[in-house]
Amino acid sequence: MSGGEIALARLVDAIPDLEAEVILGEDGPVKGLLEKAGAKVTVLPLDETARDLRRASIVPSLALVPVLVQTIRYTLRIAREIRRRSPDLVVTNSLKSALYGGFAARLARVPVVWHMRDHVGRESLTAPAVLLVRLAARFLPCGVIANSESTLASLRIEKYARAGAERARRRGPSDDERERARKAPAFAVIGDPCPLAPVTMEERKGGPLTVAMVGRLCPWKGQHLFLEAFARSFAAGDERAVIVGGALFGEQEYASALEEQVRSLGLCGRVDLVGHVDDVSPYYERADVLVHASTAPEPFGQVLVEAMGHGNVVLAARAGGPTEILTHGVDGLLYTPGDVDELSRALHLVASDEELRVRLGSSARKSAVRFTPARIGPRTKAAYYDMIRRARQDAVSKVPA
Repeated sequence: MSGGEIALARLVDAIPDLEAEVILGEDGPVKGLLEKAGAKVTVLPLDETARDLRRASIVPSLALVPVLVQTIRYTLRIAREIRRRSPDLVVTNSLKSALYGGFAARLARVPVVWHMRDHVGRESLTAPAVLLVRLAARFLPCGVIANSESTLASLRIEKYARAGAERARRRGPSDDERERARKAPAFAVIGDPCPLAPVTMEERKGGPLTVAMVGRLCPWKGQHLFLEAFARSFAAGDERAVIVGGALFGEQEYASALEEQVRSLGLCGRVDLVGHVDDVSPYYERADVLVHASTAPEPFGQVLVEAMGHGNVVLAARAGGPTEILTHGVDGLLYTPGDVDELSRALHLVASDEELRVRLGSSARKSAVRFTPARIGPRTKAAYYDMIRRARQDAVSKVPA
């Protein structure tokens, strides 16, 4: 399961009076997770040619024709389901579903909100795909919820809204709000929900310093950079590292390269590559430090908040969502993305200063409260109601007198 799917399940659980009906494009473990959270789940299989399309493959070509045909068929099928269920609101939970779900909701004449948890930029998408998503964002959803200011900025919604408001101002102030509502979707920035761990700093056991990385194995997540920095910081000693996560989306070659890197750096016996696990909590509980080493801006960073909630000291790349979660020197440390030397110095600093670790870990746990389901659930629910209200007002304004 991806972070977006986990966040969705937590959100459903955090809004108890939400009657959530979730449509999935394929069966899998997320179905059980959502049902456990209280959602009614239906699996409407999306054809593999469309489901398995990778973002880096979205370029104009004849090869995309079968994908487009299958996606259109699926969109019409989803639209029929929406009309049959007649919900108050449709919420899309991924970049791909934002497009087909957005068109389906429009066909069914139901307000649709994009819940964006991915950056829209050239670091993960082709230029045509970036253009398509940014244009669609201006017309398909009635509202956008982004998990960070960084994610929202990548969608360019704010710029479009400001431009529309400026045009409305020049035409006359009386129609400003109505014009802006019609020309651009509403937006809100709400972090992903992350439960606070039921532990205290006093419960943390002693022993060798343990540094963890948690996340799927892929080059842009930076596990290879972390291993290099760990080797430089602790060439000799009893410090340990643990990398939690499996290789998805054809990244098995990278996973094998990490195993070879551990051997070549002489870290055998001090680094554990544990693979995928369903529950990462025990690894946070055993860790002293959590490293985030992504080379591209992270949209949010659920792993960071989870680790903070366990009292870990968090070292994160200074880009994207982490800069909105952490305050450098207060509840964590930030370093330049991809800078192995700077990460190595940060690791050495927290390893050699126990008082600093205690202070940062304690502050991190307090900061993590901002993102608990009890805080995020009501904010998201309020955003849903606000966006439904805006959509209905806009629909009424378009009805001829």
